[in-house]
Amino acid sequence: MCDYSLHDVSSRPARAGDRLVTLGFSGTITHGFAAADQCHVAVCLQPGTELTFDDEVRFAPYGTLEIETLPERAARFRQINLDQPMMHHDALEFPGGRIVLVTSLCEHQHATVLQLPVTADWVPSGAAMLDDLARSPGAELAARTSE
Repeated sequence: MCDYSLHDVSSRPARAGDRLVTLGFSGTITHGFAAADQCHVAVCLQPGTELTFDDEVRFAPYGTLEIETLPERAARFRQINLDQPMMHHDALEFPGGRIVLVTSLCEHQHATVLQLPVTADWVPSGAAMLDDLARSPGAELAARTSE
């Protein structure tokens, strides 16, 4: 999701293997992920997306100016505080349990999207999978050899 109030910023969904960079977007007061090769394009993550940072993760907890560092580099994107509409919801959860708002990440950190979540609309039904298998190359050969 792109919840960082980016109505005037171009955006696209994340793809596995994307190289991202954390940035503050022009004309906004929030930070988020951008495509490393197109810094003007916000990259929107779906809950469950897994990423890995190139280095330790630096962030300034909300309401402070102090920079903290996490030694963990892997994180899973999630949304928090969904019952509070006037708050940021985009966050990263780290293996140690720490949750960090995306908007509190320091700028110019690089990360790679490792994998996207599997969602119900991406998973074919059992019948659709069987139909696809029946039409696949070699299905006719397999049917003939089993007779």
